[in-house]
Amino acid sequence: MRISFTTEPRSHGEDENEPDADYADGTRISRRELNLATIGNTESESTSAQPTLCFVFLRALRVSVVKGLFAMNLLLLGRGKTGALVEEVARERGHTVEVLTSSQNRNASALTPERLRNIDVVIDFSNPEAVLENMRACIRNGARMVVGTTGWYEHLDEIRKNVESSKSGLLYGSNFSIGVNLFFQIAETAAHAVGQGYVPRIVERHHAQKKDSPSGTAVSIQRIVAEVSTISPEITSVREGDTVGTHVLLFDSSADTMMLVHDAKSRRGFAEGAVRAAEWLKGKSGFYEFRKIFRELATGC
Repeated sequence: MRISFTTEPRSHGEDENEPDADYADGTRISRRELNLATIGNTESESTSAQPTLCFVFLRALRVSVVKGLFAMNLLLLGRGKTGALVEEVARERGHTVEVLTSSQNRNASALTPERLRNIDVVIDFSNPEAVLENMRACIRNGARMVVGTTGWYEHLDEIRKNVESSKSGLLYGSNFSIGVNLFFQIAETAAHAVGQGYVPRIVERHHAQKKDSPSGTAVSIQRIVAEVSTISPEITSVREGDTVGTHVLLFDSSADTMMLVHDAKSRRGFAEGAVRAAEWLKGKSGFYEFRKIFRELATGC
């Protein structure tokens, strides 16, 4: 990482926020930011400058690392509402993104060895009808893949075996939001209530255009509760309006009701999680579920 600073004196009247420090890729910080980060000879002054110094240093580190060492060539399958955000976030993080829409990739026909040769990770946000053939083609060609599309989990064992035998890499998740994956962990703990006489139930609500029902996230919650309690909760699905995604896990008894709720405000959390998952998967082989590795993701400043 290289940071260079200008040293020319500033004439009277010049804006102190005018950039005076250049990062290697052309990103700049202002003289005021630099001064705040370096002023102070006493202990108290140095302490007060530490937050700004941290900001300046980590901003430089993010620019150098993400746009340098970690920059990837990504292939995005699907450009729906979430897919478009994945593309946006990936470019913001310094990655190169190629996009194939469903019409350009019917029956995974575009996922050829030539197309995948220089791709670090494929990210799939296509649709339940296309995802299975997409995965098979990527696995067959040894490509690493992050799968955010749901509606294929009845084929989970098949895909796992294919990944392991081909020594490719695949990371899937019913939901790439960090908040939802923390919700999964809370649900795992709460599921012990079943042993105390509580009856579990799941309600999920999504926009009217969502194709799979119940949602993959609801199925994950159901599986988590069943693993702890041996009881598989009933799922009620609602499709209406433009709801991003709401999941409610209830535990009901004759004495009281417990209710756990996750309500997504936007799809950006899904997109950021998917791109960070791709960064994590680069260079790895094996079959992974996002909820089991999300704590390993690099954190930002």
